[in-house]
Amino acid sequence: MRQATVERKTKETAITATVNLDGSGVYTVSTGIGFLDHMLEQLSRHSLIDLEVTGKGDTHIDFHHTVEDSGIVIGEAVSQALGDRAGIVRYGTAYIPFDETLTRVTLDCSNRPYTVWHVDFPTSKLGEMDTELFREWFQAFAQGAGLTLHVENLYGRNSHHIAESCFKGLARALRQALVVDPRQAQTVPSTKGVLGGSL
Repeated sequence: MRQATVERKTKETAITATVNLDGSGVYTVSTGIGFLDHMLEQLSRHSLIDLEVTGKGDTHIDFHHTVEDSGIVIGEAVSQALGDRAGIVRYGTAYIPFDETLTRVTLDCSNRPYTVWHVDFPTSKLGEMDTELFREWFQAFAQGAGLTLHVENLYGRNSHHIAESCFKGLARALRQALVVDPRQAQTVPSTKGVLGGSL
């Protein structure tokens, strides 16, 4: 089973994440940030990655550290669960509609972290969460997981719909990319024989 647990403790946060890449989308999430919890639940449910996240942070200051560190920890757990990434499809793409909103997420499990983020929100907050923090979460997750990640909101007017379509898009793209291809189950999907490092 492709599973991993990562724990991160700093003076700002204490976060633990456990993932099972071959799960069924079962989740238990508690970060202390309600809207982030809702998005991580969507990520688990639509990727079929079982996800357990517990976290506490200095939310009396703001949500930045908790949001960013949760992305790092979940991403690192995904990376550890992938191991050498042998056999995976590697690439994934999803177009996610949510009422008036359409978002495209494309990724490569390349072990070369890079994030392209073309998402604008019409409001500065969703509940108590600053919408600018979504970029921080995606960037931290891509860094931790070793993903080349492109997220583009093609159009939309509602901030909730835009955010949720981004997380669902990530989930569905991961669901494609992390599947083991039986034709290359023992082979790393790269002509170099290894994922990561220089081009």
